[in-house]
Order: sequence, then structure tokens, then C-alpha cells
Amino acid sequence: MDVFNRLAPFIQEYIYQNKWEELRGIQVAACEAIFGGGGNLLLSSGTASGKTEAAFLPVLTELYENPSKSVGVIYISPLKALINDQFKRLEQLLIDSNIPVVKWHGDASQTKKNALVKNPEGLLQITPESLESLLTNKRGACLQMFSDLRFVIIDEVHHFMRDARGIQLLCVLERLQKLTGVMPRRIGLSATLGDVSLAQAWLNTGTGRDCVAPVTDEGKKRVRLHVERFVNYSDKRDFVERDGSGNVVNVSGDGDIGVREHYEYLFKMTLDKKTIIFTNSREETEFVMANLREIAMRNKAPDIYRVHHGNVSALIRETTEDEMKSDDEKTVTGATVTLELGIDIGSLDQAVQVGAPLNVSSFAQRLGRCGRRGQTPQLLFTFVESIRINSSDTLGPINWEFIRTIAIIELYTKERWLEPIYPHNHAYNLLYHQTMSHLKSCGELSPAALAQAVLALGCFRHIPQDDYRALLAHLIDTEQLERTERGGLLIGREGEKIVNSHKFLTVFIAPEYLLVKDENRTIGTVDKVYPVGIRFALAGLTWETVDVNEKSKVIFVKRVPGISVVDWDVDFEAELHTVLVRKIRAILQSDEAYPYLSIRCAERLAEIRYIARNSGILENLVTPLSEKKYAVFPWVGTRQLLTLHYALLRRGIKNKLPWITCVYLELIYEGDAGELEQLIRDIVRSDIDLYDLPLPDNVQVKGKYNEFIPTGLLRKQFIEDFLDLDGLREAFT
Repeated sequence: MDVFNRLAPFIQEYIYQNKWEELRGIQVAACEAIFGGGGNLLLSSGTASGKTEAAFLPVLTELYENPSKSVGVIYISPLKALINDQFKRLEQLLIDSNIPVVKWHGDASQTKKNALVKNPEGLLQITPESLESLLTNKRGACLQMFSDLRFVIIDEVHHFMRDARGIQLLCVLERLQKLTGVMPRRIGLSATLGDVSLAQAWLNTGTGRDCVAPVTDEGKKRVRLHVERFVNYSDKRDFVERDGSGNVVNVSGDGDIGVREHYEYLFKMTLDKKTIIFTNSREETEFVMANLREIAMRNKAPDIYRVHHGNVSALIRETTEDEMKSDDEKTVTGATVTLELGIDIGSLDQAVQVGAPLNVSSFAQRLGRCGRRGQTPQLLFTFVESIRINSSDTLGPINWEFIRTIAIIELYTKERWLEPIYPHNHAYNLLYHQTMSHLKSCGELSPAALAQAVLALGCFRHIPQDDYRALLAHLIDTEQLERTERGGLLIGREGEKIVNSHKFLTVFIAPEYLLVKDENRTIGTVDKVYPVGIRFALAGLTWETVDVNEKSKVIFVKRVPGISVVDWDVDFEAELHTVLVRKIRAILQSDEAYPYLSIRCAERLAEIRYIARNSGILENLVTPLSEKKYAVFPWVGTRQLLTLHYALLRRGIKNKLPWITCVYLELIYEGDAGELEQLIRDIVRSDIDLYDLPLPDNVQVKGKYNEFIPTGLLRKQFIEDFLDLDGLREAFT
């Protein structure tokens, strides 16, 4: 197929005007799939590989050649910012096409939304929440708006698959199909995936279609990586240390010399380079950028430091994105996950990761943000360690974050391995949400009709009718639902408070935030009251509270000099996969040198390897830590390790995970290591009833609306969707 000549004339003209030399492999493959078949399509490749154009070029050609009688294409994105970014690009592409494009989210033009409802056509860009709102509140209008819908393009599929919003989206799409009787083809766009078949199954949910996932050769890409380390010493004594250039300096220990050296190093390494500095928390982002701005002031350097995370106001974030797109601006932007997704930020010189990435997928996303437009990706890692010189803990000197970083780099750069994304088979909180949304949309339904409508949705195919009966009975008891004289179900008194709230459409947990304002300018949000006179950091700057209106939830501030901190009540969450944990062990067992490690890091790796090998943890399941304290190293992922944790508790053996991303258990046992190892192996081989494990009363997979779910169902969800007995047993075979 001559793909270029198959494209619509306005697209061919666009390609000429933008001086594209050729269509990329993924764009050719997408055109062949759309023009030559009738199934769903999954396009998975790295950032800036042309996925978005690959989807739109053939789809818009089809729409141009055969105009639809309603909205013809829905583009769904997890972020309003991504919709706004794509809108600008599509407007340029569609100038000569007579195909209108409308964006639909909370900040979009109401006039244009109303016009689309009256005269539905062209392309609609929307978030899952806004699509749910349309279906729930404008059910009749949806019949006309989507009566001839041809395609649904879902961006950032990997993001939706991990998130409750992904279940919401699939449910809404399936409900829309049943309402209109139309089944549009789905096109998924994703960063590189660990298991493409899981994403194909996700995309196909509720369609009964096959999904094509063309494999294109992107070629081997060069990557520049460097890992650097800085040290804080916990006791105050003179010691000798090297600076960032490898020179030896005498330092009188203040305890935080490593932190200061780290910020100076970041300042030098990002000077005159367009950079994103990724951290794993908003607090750390704020603190890093405040320190860099302070160093720049001392050096009379320009203030090019910005902050981009979910608590910074949309206007400030958009301004930062525009500055990053400019080739003239050498901005340095501190960010969390908000810049992992595919917002166009132009060409970057480098990215920096402070500390370990959460997992391999996060590393791949962050690496993909640099090296755009033909550049070689360049990613710098930095660590600051606090060393306990006289540590009595055998394993205390091992920096697991540091070793995990090497494992992540090796798995992705050499094996192209990424974590598979586990399905959510028992998402009872979403079952509640869709039940309430369905009743709000349809009105009174019999329990049988409601069950038939909701349980038939593909996302709930693993949930038995008995579980749904238990949920409905609980919702009636708690007045979320009300039974009518005819035996039907309506939204109850307590349920009305939920479904009539503007927050009902969101299925992710969002804390109660207070707005932070400098006069009439919104800076962002915080989740606690900072009293008058208290200073805190936000958007990379320090603010002092001048007034608080708790009723309106607004904190009025003024900008002040200096460095401050801010904290949000959000726990650090990360889950390690067995493949990653075993790669950690392989690195500790190996003598391989890694060229991206600095001299300091190479020395630290050698030290950690020495400790690990002499401790016995690499060969033995059980390692003594003290007289009655042992470490158990099954070298499995978080899910399998937690399963072992509860199985040991069931036998009366006290144990714990020392920290969230731990790779071993600590336990107390009266006998010797040999007896304990045999006992553990016997437990794993025995008949374990997961439902008989001593799980905490409040155990649950975190989720919004859990408060409306019976505890028995929340417990079942945790057991079925999180614990992994088969994976644990496999590790012991």
C-alpha cells in the first residue's frame, strides 16, 4: 500500500509544509491497519516516536472521505493539559479539512460545547470524567452526539491500565455502546509496554474484537547515563572526601555536607541546559528547586527554575510548559509524575532523577522525556546518603535504593523489560460508582435489571452475582440506595449527597485542598492550614501566610525570601516486581562494572557487594541478624513477600517488612536458622487458605468510595487482586 498517497489531500499538504522527510514505521503500520482492517489497534512505542500522528492521519482521512452524521472521533486523555496541547496541533492539521475539533473539559468553552450538542460533528477531545458526565447527565443528547461514532482514540493507555480511571473509562465506553447501538473501533496509544497482550485485552474489553499491535523496528538508540553520589556523615568528625570533580578536600563534618555538595553539583550540571529534574515527591521537588534558586541568586545567575506538579496552579504549569517548548529558554523544571506523560515540552538537553526511580516503567517514561527530535537521551542520577559510621546492623550499610537503580537501568537498557500491569478484577469501589452513575442516568431499576446492566460490563466479569447482591444489600442498609414500593431501586438519601457532589465523577482519591493566593493570583493548593506568619514552599518559592479564610478554604500569602519546606499527607507508594528483585540479587552476585557509575558510586557498589556476600543473604533463605532476629530473603516481589508475611503470622511467627520497598522480611524466632528455614519452606508448601490469613481489619486495596463497600468485599479484593500465593510458591521450587 502506498500509504502517503492514500492519505487525505489536506494531510499530504500538511506533511509537505512541515517538511517531513518520510512517514515513520509506526505511522505506516497504523495506516495499513486502519485502512486494511476492522479491528482495534494498539500503538506502543517510545515518547516522540510519532504515535499520535500515526493514529490521527488514517482516522482523519477516513472521516474526510466519509463524513460522519455525528461526532466521528473521540480522543480521550487523562490530562486536560494533554488535551490542550493536542488541540493546538490538531487545529493546525485540520485548517483545510472542514473537520471541526472541540475540546471538552472543565476549563473549555461552554459556548463551543453547547454548539457541539446542537450540531455534533468532527472530533471531540475529552477526559473520562467529562465523558461520564455527558452520559450520566445528558443521556438523550448522547444518542444524537454519538449515533455515528467511528473511532475512539485512547491516549496514555499504560496510565489508564494502572488506574481506577481506566476501569471508569472502559465502563463508560461500553455503556455508550449499549446506549447508541454503535461500536466504534478503539485505538490505544501507549509508551513501551512490558506485556503487550495485557494491553490488547484491556483495550478490547466490551468490544468482542481482536486488536492488532504492529511491531516496528525503532532501531537501537544510544543513551547517555551517569550516576553520582554524595555523602552525609551522621557524626561530627573530620574526614576526607572528594568533590564532584574527583578532587580531594578536607572537610570538618557538619552532617549535611553531602546535601550542600549535591545542590551545588545540580546547579553546575543544569546551568545553561534545558532540564527536567524528577523526584519522587512534591516535597522533594519544592526543596530541590528552592535550593537551586538560592544558589543561582548567590552566583548572580538568572532565575530559570520552575516547579511542575499537581498542586501548582494550572496557569503556572501551562506557563512552564510554554517556556520549556521555547528553544531560547534554558529552563530547569522540577517535576514529579506530571511530566512523565506525553505533553509536548520541546527538545530537552537532559533529565535528572534524584534518588531511585519507582520502577522500570517510570524510568522508561522519564528517559523518554529527553532525547527528543534526534538528540541522544541523557539522564543523570544523583543520590545523597546519610552514612552511619558505626552501624551495628549487618544490613544497615546496604543502600537498596542505589542497587535498585542499577537493576532498573540494566533491565531496561539491556533487556527492554518493563513491569506487566496487573488487571483490577475485583474493583468493588468502581462497581459502586458505576451502580450509582447508572441509576442517576436511568432512574429506578429493578435489582435484576440493574445487575444485568452493571455486571455485564466487561470490567466486572469476574465479580459473581452473590457479591453484587451483598453490595446492594449493604447500600440499602446504609441509605445509599432506596427500595421502592414496586421493589425497584433508586438512589437513597445518603447516596444523593454523593452523586450530586461535583466530586462524584472523579474515581481517584483527591485530598481536601486549600487554595493558596497571592492577592488575586492563584499559586496552587496545599492540604493543611498554615497559620498566619508561618512560611511554606509552593511552586518553587517561599510564601508567608498573611490571612486564612477557612470557610472558603483559601490561604492568602505574600512572597518572602529564603528556603522553606512544605509537606503533603500522601504516602510514598511503590511495588517491586520479582524480576526486578532478582536482578538486584544478580547485581550483588556479579563482579560486572557499570560504565555509567561515577568513581564514588563504583566504590560504593564494591562495598555493598562485599557486605552482601559476607552476610550470606545471597545464598541463604535465612540470615541471622542478632540472637533471635533473622532476615528472610526469598528474593520475590512485593506481592509475594506480603503473602509470605501473612502466612508466617498465621503460624504465629512475628515478622515485618522493615520499609515500604523492602526486599526481605525481619522476624523474631527462638530456634536456629536451619530450623527456621525448614519451617518457612514447609509453610509455603502447605495448604494455605488465603481467606484464613490474619489480615488487618482495615486491609484493602486503596480506592475512592471504599467507605461504601462491605469490609468482607474489600478483604476479598485485597486477597484476589494483590496477594500472590502461586508466585511465592514458584520462587521456592
